[in-house]
Amino acid sequence: MSIRFFAAALGAFAALAAPLAVAQVVAPSRLDDVVKSGKLRVCTPGDYKPFSLYKPDAAYEGLDIDLVQAAAKSLGVEVEMVKTGWPTLMKDFTEKCDVAVGGISVTLDRQKAAFFTTPYMVNGKAPITKCENVAKFQTIADIDKPGVTVIENPGGSNERFARANFKQAKIVIFNDNVTIFDEILKGNADVMISESVETIVQSKLRPGLCPVNPDKPLQYGEMAWLLPRGDGAMKAWMDQYFHLAKASGDYDRIVNKWLR
Repeated sequence: MSIRFFAAALGAFAALAAPLAVAQVVAPSRLDDVVKSGKLRVCTPGDYKPFSLYKPDAAYEGLDIDLVQAAAKSLGVEVEMVKTGWPTLMKDFTEKCDVAVGGISVTLDRQKAAFFTTPYMVNGKAPITKCENVAKFQTIADIDKPGVTVIENPGGSNERFARANFKQAKIVIFNDNVTIFDEILKGNADVMISESVETIVQSKLRPGLCPVNPDKPLQYGEMAWLLPRGDGAMKAWMDQYFHLAKASGDYDRIVNKWLR
């Protein structure tokens, strides 16, 4: 190969590679839009204590709310909350929001339409029931029997778990995720399957209810935030936020505030 030919080939390669390199550097990201607008639009159902709860005064509180407020502050923007529901979570998120939070379980189905942050909590499925019935509902087989009523909120991973595992027990769907646990105390249902953390929190709020083996959940699970699919810059920033929050102790302080 002559020196002249080699130089020409190298020049042609450089001409082709340069636009690609520039395109990679300036690839558009929702992160840039958020910074430019000064607002981080956050979707949340707001009915899942201790992660996110919508209050009568239209404010939100919870573990995820504190975390996303801290993330927005680090980004130099304000949070704009967007109320959604579990059945419409994915649609509302893709159409209206930059991130979705509030005790969201990582699932492959959701992964089809969105990215997840690196999971910030391991939190499997566990039953909650009246304290006198804990011994009766130790396993899936114990629950999946005729005459047992399982109550679940609609459209989320709790309902999907129940329908996938309970074929003989009666499954009742209850639309109010805030008061759903009272239905067990009233005797309208025997058991609910939810994240182990929530079963612990609800048992403290409602004397008479007890979690069933929350340290040994029926199914492994992780929680994370939803992010726009394909947006590597947005995901990298959020993952770094969680990494630094955990390293600094800020994450533990927020979690302990809501779970201790």
